[in-house]
Amino acid sequence: MPDIPLGVLDLVPIPSGSTAADALRNSIDLAQQAERLGYARYWFAEHHLNPGVAGTSPAVVLALTASATSTIRLGSGAVQLGHRTALSTVEEFGLIDALHPGRLDLGLGRSGGRPPGAPTTPLPTAVVDGRAPNGLRVPPRFSFEYLLGSPRTALQHKLLLLPGAESQDYAEQIDDVLALLAGTYRSPEGVEAHVVPGEGADVEVWILGSSGGESAEVAGARGLRFAANYHVSPGTVLEAAEGYRAAFQPSDILDKPYVSVSADVVVAEDDDTARELATGYGAWVRSIRTAEGAIEFPTPEEARAHVWTDEDRALVQDRLDTQFVGSPGRVADRLEQLQEATGADELLITTITHGHPDRVRSYELLAQEWRRRGHSSQSS
Repeated sequence: MPDIPLGVLDLVPIPSGSTAADALRNSIDLAQQAERLGYARYWFAEHHLNPGVAGTSPAVVLALTASATSTIRLGSGAVQLGHRTALSTVEEFGLIDALHPGRLDLGLGRSGGRPPGAPTTPLPTAVVDGRAPNGLRVPPRFSFEYLLGSPRTALQHKLLLLPGAESQDYAEQIDDVLALLAGTYRSPEGVEAHVVPGEGADVEVWILGSSGGESAEVAGARGLRFAANYHVSPGTVLEAAEGYRAAFQPSDILDKPYVSVSADVVVAEDDDTARELATGYGAWVRSIRTAEGAIEFPTPEEARAHVWTDEDRALVQDRLDTQFVGSPGRVADRLEQLQEATGADELLITTITHGHPDRVRSYELLAQEWRRRGHSSQSS
């Protein structure tokens, strides 16, 4: 196994019985613990109108966390560009970089509300009976059509965009972000734009994607780093990584592809304890996929009280099958399998438990096992 750094992806989850303020304090503490444990980077996701998720603005949470840490890289996983402009994004990250230079990852994604794009050409992903050649579980592709067509998603889109506004073409927007950072932006009329602070900011630009479609192709064609989401869409992770590599062109940033892959993980001292801590995961995923919005993360007792229908189980089965739950050795084995199947250069770990100490302990146990296997925390 090559050296594979681990990072953290945090949604700022709100456990049942607690508040958004509690969740934010927990996330800042977890970032401090991740820094102590040697994790390579710590990313915040962006989600809206969810009762159980407080990570609505990556830039704001990053600014708070940057002041509470000193060495770990911090980033967005991802800023949703569909309701933002390239200028506002570069300005926000430029402001943080001005006081915390060289520590930021600007992860960019398309907004929720549009389905993942399909690859322009079929990719030779080899999956037989739901398994990759090395045995990694790759379930059937999940359809997000119902979720994207729900009234709640439409309301979110309406509230995030100004009246009459339309999202900019994604590839053009990425080009604008890169030009504003580099100081090379010119309007069609030849007028220059210089962002202060922001121009020349020492940030790593990443593209996040769930399929081998537009996001993977944009990242590859521009020679940017790419993060594929096994935890969001496990059925398309291989196609996403392959689509990115197929589109990759060397750039001033990278001379070869660089991929991070995410995974949902819960680690405890033994398998039974880990499974108990992960009991709430199914009900939590169900709330997202029914378009209700992520609920406050339940206790195991609260989760067991949920009455499951066949439809419920079908809705979340792919996520349950691909969550890595167990002892440090068991989970590390599955992470190495994920890395081997995808060729990932890094892995991004997202862990949610009801109790904050259990969440910290999960990351601690995983870091110890990962180091024991000879992996470093350094990313390239």
